[in-house]
Amino acid sequence: MTNEPQISHGVELGDLEAFAEFATENPDAVQLGLGARSTYEGTCAHSLAQMDSYTLGDETIERETREYTIPYGGWKEVLGTAGWVGATDRMEPIEVALSALASCINVGITINAVANGVDIERLQTRVRTDCDPGVLFGLEDLGAAESVFENLTAEVEIECEDADEDQIDEWARRAPVYTLVSLGQDVEMSINALAPANADD
Repeated sequence: MTNEPQISHGVELGDLEAFAEFATENPDAVQLGLGARSTYEGTCAHSLAQMDSYTLGDETIERETREYTIPYGGWKEVLGTAGWVGATDRMEPIEVALSALASCINVGITINAVANGVDIERLQTRVRTDCDPGVLFGLEDLGAAESVFENLTAEVEIECEDADEDQIDEWARRAPVYTLVSLGQDVEMSINALAPANADD
């Protein structure tokens, strides 16, 4: 008699348990190295972002189907008022960061729910913040950067059996993007200022 795979929310539970055991015994093998790049497109605030290859343990994974691209820009009404010629709507990096936070909170909740046998009927996370663009536009000193964002909130609506709000809150806080935005991160900035290739000698 063969054991039928047990699948919950698209995850084979036996494989998830085996992965968790492997990761516990071999933590170095499951460390991730992640990156992205963004290229300026010649119009202020317009860039085309692309996902880089990533590493899993000491293996580099690189394939064309993972070279997702995101055209970044701003809000048509804001840019038009500020002087952009022919302003168009594009995804704005702050909003994409907020959507990444909301989506990653969902990741933290669902992975831990599946691992703990909790069946989710519905889950939606909404993230909002107030943003002062004064620093961005050079109207405030860089020292005011800590006050750019206020009232960052995440509202989780979830339908599941035996919902434990404290447990769900803990699962949400396990999301990596939550850690990225909520804890102080040291960004080692490296600037390579090069002369244009067509500059006069």
